[in-house]
Amino acid sequence: MNKLDILVVGGGGREHAIIKKLAESPRCGRLYACPGNGGMADLAECLPVSATDIAGMVALASEKAVDLVVVAPDNPLVMGMVDALAEAGIRAFGPNKAAAIIEGSKAFSKALMQKYAIPTADYALFDRPDDAMAYIRAQNRFPVVIKADGLALGKGVVIAECLEDAAEAIKAMMEDKIFGGSGSRVVVEEFLTGPEVSVLAFCDGKTLRPMVSSMDHKRAGEGNTGPNTGGMGVIAPNPHYTPEVAKICEETIFLPTVRAMEAEGRLFKGCLYFGLMLTPKGPKVIEYNCRFGDPETQAVLPLLEGDLIEIMEAVIDGRLSEVDMHFKQAATACVIMASGGYPGSYQKGLPITGIAAAEALEGVTVYQAGTARDAQGRLVTSGGRVLGVTALSDTPQAALEQAYAAVEAIDFEGAYFRRDIGRY
Repeated sequence: MNKLDILVVGGGGREHAIIKKLAESPRCGRLYACPGNGGMADLAECLPVSATDIAGMVALASEKAVDLVVVAPDNPLVMGMVDALAEAGIRAFGPNKAAAIIEGSKAFSKALMQKYAIPTADYALFDRPDDAMAYIRAQNRFPVVIKADGLALGKGVVIAECLEDAAEAIKAMMEDKIFGGSGSRVVVEEFLTGPEVSVLAFCDGKTLRPMVSSMDHKRAGEGNTGPNTGGMGVIAPNPHYTPEVAKICEETIFLPTVRAMEAEGRLFKGCLYFGLMLTPKGPKVIEYNCRFGDPETQAVLPLLEGDLIEIMEAVIDGRLSEVDMHFKQAATACVIMASGGYPGSYQKGLPITGIAAAEALEGVTVYQAGTARDAQGRLVTSGGRVLGVTALSDTPQAALEQAYAAVEAIDFEGAYFRRDIGRY
């Protein structure tokens, strides 16, 4: 059996989960991670190339003669890393630049849904702050959702409860440029209500194979309060996502999206993420992502039964329909342990203890995200979301109990986490 040497681009919890799943394959050879983090070194050689350094990544992949590059984060995908790798004759998993725009531009994705009658929230697009505020005043419907058009590290969405909140968000995005050029245009959307669902799906441009659904918790505080974050925890499967709802989503959202991208000459190959709201009027799209979600991946991939290398190769080759892929009849819960102050400013370099004790508990895996090794070789914090403490068990409640027991075993100064994951 030919073993493949694989390079994974990225350095967060999602990439740690991908590397762990790749390592389970009998076809897995050497693993590299760029830039990786403090927790990946036992599985992969971590190399100091930035995830957005396209020329550096192509050079490294060539130098190491890797057989496959998995481009996991949004920025390098939107920038065209897969295209550059392909031009150098290197196989890569992930959409090309033309297809990654489905996440790279909210304006594009909303226009796509409008054109192809894919259900989503009503919206308007603005490139002048005065026009955006005039529209919000005229609508006079709160809450209202304000989104930066481009990528913003998962933080470019504000739910404004009143006119003052909306004015503050518009100013921050469009005038203060807190997201750089990503906020030069904004999408103003109606506020949808209902349970949220995340569905990741493998897609080879024509065939789409959904993974287990999940429930992400974006707000920083308990009771779904506080600012939006990159995600504070996940359970899978999502209890609201019944087989009936799944069928509706496949017929009205999933397949129409794949066909729409093909019709636009933007064949999507990779992992397509559907952020959905189950509204009283049926499922609607909140957002698309052009890659594995974070932290959803940490909850979903442990349930995957099948060879991830084989699946990724089938996606690249356009033969996903031939691959055997199913999921465990079980549940997972992932609780994010974050640095005090996240998603605002926070301290780095704080020692982390207790991971081994946590992973000694049945069904527990600790995915590392914002971690590094200090000069003494100690594991320390290096990011906002530090750890994804994940448990797999027979039921969602058992998985949650085990995940929280594991969280209690881990310690670093200022650590905080939501205690209500799975309840909202």
